[in-house]
Amino acid sequence: MIILGLGSNLPSSFGDRFHNIDLAVKYLENSNITILKKSSYYETFSYPNIDDPKFINIVILIETKLTPENLAKLILKIEEKLERIRKNKNAPRTCDIDIIDFDNKIFNFKYKNLDFMVPHEKLESRNFVLFPLKEVSPNWKHPKNNSTIDELINNLPTNVKNSILIVKKS
Repeated sequence: MIILGLGSNLPSSFGDRFHNIDLAVKYLENSNITILKKSSYYETFSYPNIDDPKFINIVILIETKLTPENLAKLILKIEEKLERIRKNKNAPRTCDIDIIDFDNKIFNFKYKNLDFMVPHEKLESRNFVLFPLKEVSPNWKHPKNNSTIDELINNLPTNVKNSILIVKKS
């Protein structure tokens, strides 16, 4: 099972945050990737600067014959197509796609001066990954420490658990 996290907190010339995520999913599907499940849309404050626009996030389960490295190349191509500009770490962006898990394996690699760590190194502290992940894979376990999704969510600080909302497209 391969799990991707998608997010957007800026509009692009294609549309709003929701539309950016929907387009990213469509581009993935058009690249011979099968979407098995898609979570609801979740809205969270930006991190670390909560004054930046709020994020819309989803998690999807996919199937692909691509290697982690080739999936990373495709993801970066899609982010670029959706007008993502990499300025500063955690800067607002039109599209962000992260590899959360890749068949319960552990990978570290570099591509285009970017470090890819799979499973995603910060997923344990990210409500915008854990809540949608629980929705699409309620029995998921962390490949490194075998923690269940429920344990990871329970370990989040209360304010972090309470600062996420399921939202609908308007």
